This record gives sequence, structure tokens and C-alpha cells, in this order.
Amino acid sequence: MITIAEAHVSSAAPPAAFFARWADMATWPEWNTDTEWARLDGPFAAGSTGVLKPKGGPKVKFVIAALVAGREFTDVSMLAGARLTFRHLVEPVPGGGSTVRVTVTLAGPLGWFWNLVLGKGLKASLQPDLDGLAAAAEAAGTIEAAGSIEAAGSIEAAGPGEAPGTIEAVGTIEAAGTGAGGPA
Repeated sequence: MITIAEAHVSSAAPPAAFFARWADMATWPEWNTDTEWARLDGPFAAGSTGVLKPKGGPKVKFVIAALVAGREFTDVSMLAGARLTFRHLVEPVPGGGSTVRVTVTLAGPLGWFWNLVLGKGLKASLQPDLDGLAAAAEAAGTIEAAGSIEAAGSIEAAGPGEAPGTIEAVGTIEAAGTGAGGPA
């Protein structure tokens, strides 16, 4: 087995946010610069298969080899004479957030060949792609609120010893921001 690349990232996003991004394969190209598209032919579960299209390359079949919710997602792409494995390990961080580690390996009789073909590009893109995934996971955990509430009406009020009067109120309240607990 050949280890091609390793990367890790610390993120404010919880483990579930990473698994939500991995499960939504239609969004992979948003954070994975090497992927043109990806399709899963079944549930996001161990044993499920799919197809992905790397940019500039042919379609590749893959299988989810391991899936432990909140902990591990391992997918294996089937290449001629080799298996390309992406093992994603997620550790929750006390107080919130996650640490994600990704290891990419090649195994099989033609692993050496595929390392020559793919190794340099995978090594160069793994960390930026993982950083993009962390940003997507964090953004998915951010609650954006924007809108307006309009109120119109009157309130009749009178204090002790005062004549009743009317207060008219017409206005708009607008809110926009993040639910991330701090400034954007």
C-alpha cells in the first residue's frame, strides 16, 4: 500500500456537519476542486456504490467501504489494477467543533503506476479541498436570517387621572446576521 497524501483540519463545525456534506454528493464540486460531479446509487451507508467524474478524467466507480456516523467515512475508487482509498476520520473537540483527518492510499498491483499518474495532483489538492469542506460544513451550520416584520395598529392607553388617547404605530423591523454566536 502506498500513502499518497494526508491532510487535517480543525473546525468549529460539529461532526454531523461534515457527514451531511459527504452525504450530499451533488455538492461535492462546491468544495472539492478535483470533482466535476459525484453520484451515489443508494443510501449514504457502508456497501453503497456510486460514480464520480474527476475533472479531466474518466468516470470512476466507488464504494463506501466504511461508514460510522460521526466518526469515519471511507470510500474506495476502483481503478484498473488498483484501489484508491480516501479514509476520513472525524474527532469531536471538547466544547464543540471537530478535527478531521484524511488519508489517501493506493493498493494493488498497479498502485505504483496510479501513484505516478495521480499522486502529485492529489497531494497538491487534498489540503485545499479539506479546507473547502470545512468552510462548507461551517457555513451549513450558520443560520442566516433576513426578512422584515411590519406592524400597524393602535393602542388605547390612559394613565390614572388622564384622558384616554391613541398611540399609532407603523414600522418595519429588519434582521440579518448569523447564528454562529459572534460576528460574521
